[in-house]
Amino acid sequence: MSTEPAPKITVATAWLDGCSGCHMSFLDLDERLIELVKSVDIVYSPLVDTKELPEQVDLGILEGSVSNDDDLAKAKAFRQHCKFLISLGDCAVNGNVPAMRNPFKLADIFDRAYRETVDCQPQIPTVEVPALLKRVVPIHNVVPVDCFIPGCPPHADAIWYVLSELIAGRTPETTKVTKFGA
Repeated sequence: MSTEPAPKITVATAWLDGCSGCHMSFLDLDERLIELVKSVDIVYSPLVDTKELPEQVDLGILEGSVSNDDDLAKAKAFRQHCKFLISLGDCAVNGNVPAMRNPFKLADIFDRAYRETVDCQPQIPTVEVPALLKRVVPIHNVVPVDCFIPGCPPHADAIWYVLSELIAGRTPETTKVTKFGA
């Protein structure tokens, strides 16, 4: 009988276009984070210092909607490198607040944000700014997603439930612990 601990599940997280509130809910796991690190190894995240997404990750968690070239590239990279992908929060699941720009033309949005409301040097930024997509979309519009955790932001208890179920090798029934906007 082996006394070696079971291998840890590798986890990568990222936020796309949103407020990062879903990552704050993840941190709201509080003391459960100590229990979580016994089973998972966070290999990429804004919560850690890793700069590159590893080649193979067991579980990917994406927060936020896809609204620019960088978001699109990151969503595709996560799908390519993550065996299982979670769409975390209403922005990731349905576009939510970032998608409120969809009824407007991009030119009108840029004019309003960078010319009409600016007092000093009104100009549209072009250096090191990712190009906006014509429409903001939820993650599942650009890559397949395995699990959806709605909420704005989702409660820490819902995140804990989903992670606990996945760690135990079970399929979480997210409708038991989540609803849109709460």
